[in-house]
Parts: sequence; C-alpha cells; structure tokens
Amino acid sequence: MAATSAETIALLERVPAFSTLAPDDLREVSRAAVPRSFASGAVVFREGDQGDTCYIVHSGHVRAVREHSQGRTITLATFGAGEIFGELAMFDEERRSATIETLEDTDLIAILGSDMRRLLRTHPDIAVKLLAALGRRLRETNDRLTRQSFQTVQSRVASVLADLVASARSEGAPEADVLITATQTDVAQLAGSSRESASRFLAVLERAGIITQGRGKLTVHEPGRLEGYVY
Repeated sequence: MAATSAETIALLERVPAFSTLAPDDLREVSRAAVPRSFASGAVVFREGDQGDTCYIVHSGHVRAVREHSQGRTITLATFGAGEIFGELAMFDEERRSATIETLEDTDLIAILGSDMRRLLRTHPDIAVKLLAALGRRLRETNDRLTRQSFQTVQSRVASVLADLVASARSEGAPEADVLITATQTDVAQLAGSSRESASRFLAVLERAGIITQGRGKLTVHEPGRLEGYVY
C-alpha cells in the first residue's frame, strides 16, 4: 500500500538525515518522494546498474548482496522501516555497488537523484547528515569484520542475531519473542561463516529454547541469553 503524504512525512522524521528538518522542509522532501511497492523476492536494483535514486523503507525488509566471480552471493546488510539505502546516488552517478532484494512484500519511497541534489543545494545540513550516515555504516562494517576475525563461528552468529534484534526493536519489536526476517544463509553470510556451520549453531540455540526457526524467518525468544555466546 502506498504511503500517504502524512505517512511519508512521519517516515522521514525517523530517518537521521531528515529528522531535524522543519515541517515545511519535510513537506518539500515528501513532495519529491515517489511510493514504490515490491513483492517478496523482487530486485529493487542490481549491482552494476546506473544509480540515480535513493530509497527509504516504509514497510518490509530488504537486503544488500554482492555476487562474487564464482557465482556466490554474500549478504552485506539488511534494511528495515525508516532506513535509507542507495544514497550514494545523491553524490555521484557511479554504478550500484550491490544488489538490493526484498525479503518480504515491501513498500519504499524513492527520491530521484536530481530531486535530492536540488534539496541538498537548499539544505546543506541534509548532505552532512547523509555523509555521517555513510560514515557510520562504514564504521559498523569495519567493526563487524574486525570482530569476526577474532571470534568463533558461534560468537559471530550470536552477535549477528543480537544486531538483528536491536534493529527489529528500533522498528517497534517487543523485548522478547523478536521476529527476525532472515534466512540461515543470510545469517551465515552476515557472520562470515558457511551456511552449514551457522545452521549447526542455530540448531543449538533452538534446542536451548532461545530461538525458533521458520521458513525465511526466526524468532528470538530470549535475546539476553545470546550474550552468553558472544566472546
């Protein structure tokens, strides 16, 4: 379902790059936003496509993946409601560095690069906040890679699940019984492990009653207990 103008403004208020804008400025940004809906498993854009649009998730979840020369794909990140992706299109016209796929039926709002650059010229603080968000994402990726170089598979998987729980809670998920939209392959790739190794540890967590697995999803019943596996 397409977002209304009021819903779009409320969504923009959740995005760090736009959260401090005045109401009139938010309305200006919302007028440049175009609603887009995608079915589960759809591709929003592919690695190598020309980048001319950024997207904000209104509902649902997407993942960023890259394909290696051997044909394997690696999940780089997942994005949920209130998160922005494809924002590099705001600063240049380089080709997309990753493919974005939906993990479920997903509603997005799209802002064309030309419209966004016009907004950046009149609101330089948006550019500063977008750059800060990009820097934060880069630091988080570097931190994750650094942790993974010292952690066991079990610790890496537990850390990934804890991060996914934190993301879900930021979208309004409860403290317990947190539903995560991710496959075993997604979790394994985010943890930098093989699917088989991640699957074995997920089975351990399930036997311990910490999680319940489903098709393309899992529920973390007791997130606090994940800390016992992180070291």
